[in-house]
Amino acid sequence: MSLARELSRFVLSLDAAALPAAVRTEAARSMLNWAGCAVGGCRHPAIDAAVAALLPFAAGTQCSLMGRRERTDALHAALINGMSAHVLDFDDTHLRTLMHPSVPVASSLMALAECMPITGERFLVAFVAGVEVECRIANAVWFAHNADWYITGTAGVFGAAAACAQVLDLAESQTTHALGLAAAQSAGTREMAGTMAKCFIHGRAAQNGLLAALLAQRGLTAAATAIEGVHGFAQVLAPRRDLDAVTAGLGTDWELLQNSYKPYACGVVAHPVIDACLRLRRAHRPDPAAIVRLDLRVSPRALELTGIVAPPDGLKSKWSLFHSAAVALVDGAAGEHQYTDERVNDPVVREVRSRVGAVADPSLSEIEARAVLSMSDGNVHEVHVEAVVGSAANPMSDADLADKVRGLALGLLPDRQVEALIGTCRGFAALPDASAIARAGALG
Repeated sequence: MSLARELSRFVLSLDAAALPAAVRTEAARSMLNWAGCAVGGCRHPAIDAAVAALLPFAAGTQCSLMGRRERTDALHAALINGMSAHVLDFDDTHLRTLMHPSVPVASSLMALAECMPITGERFLVAFVAGVEVECRIANAVWFAHNADWYITGTAGVFGAAAACAQVLDLAESQTTHALGLAAAQSAGTREMAGTMAKCFIHGRAAQNGLLAALLAQRGLTAAATAIEGVHGFAQVLAPRRDLDAVTAGLGTDWELLQNSYKPYACGVVAHPVIDACLRLRRAHRPDPAAIVRLDLRVSPRALELTGIVAPPDGLKSKWSLFHSAAVALVDGAAGEHQYTDERVNDPVVREVRSRVGAVADPSLSEIEARAVLSMSDGNVHEVHVEAVVGSAANPMSDADLADKVRGLALGLLPDRQVEALIGTCRGFAALPDASAIARAGALG
């Protein structure tokens, strides 16, 4: 049996009764985080550009755009809401693979929910199924894949296709074809880091997954061996692979329980550094002018992915652990306002950034960091972050997530609507109509 067929069988057989309470809870947290990020990014210049470029070609107005008044068709809504949910780099993360699980799956499902009746419980099952598929495919390749590819673009498209196939009631053969059509559209290279194209890659995973399911529904076919075949996804995009990881524990070990939520608006591998610097700031209130040196020890992947020493602009600064460390020490924060052109060019931030050094330490996991702060008075302060805030080992609380959404929606939605959005997402599985989430997140 091909992997696509085996995954299809899992997706179509899954029902709400099979979902543990913890999985249901995490799905609601993931949806809340997705909605907040989609609203928070809705007025970013990248989203304005996409709306201006694409709305003249929209096929209809069935679907909402989170945080905005405009409406569009399902395929464009999946793309734009997916872009909006990722553009701030504040979305959820499956830390092992660096997949952003909710962007492709929630964005595509929400577009369908505004075009056909989908109960909250059905949405829940499809969401969980999609996340399992994309994260398991990511598990098989990430270690030989992520240096060159954005795995949410390459593997996330499978999750969106699987989720949409579930709610469209596709047959097993059609769902297999949908996953094959997803493989045919798997894309997104890391060269786009620090540009608007990065969020486009993530939005396209949602749009392309929805497209794959719709085409399969109407009879378009694809290779059943699209994942593991000689010229398939895994063989072509990963020089090494562990295909057993796709199905190991399928239906009993839930990847959604490994999801994490970002307290900071940048690449997640830099978050332990931010935690360390915020602890140093709270404990010692260092005068930026008196900082002689900040020496960091980080996981190898942190330095590989966020090693930009002198970022030229705000978008690139999200991929600079040096900038993240500097703003954490100077501002005591690492929200969206810390990753702007203004903060990158601020003379105090720039000076502190120049005093930051970092080395890769293979003994450190990706949720760890060590920091040594040396001051001009001779004092030296050290801190070890063992489990970064937001990780599964040190999760954000429900209250933290709600506050994050409130902060992201500030000035974009009325306060009363923000509270309604939070409540709707928390209880979405009980909704008679899952499109209530979209209505709660869009401007009337």
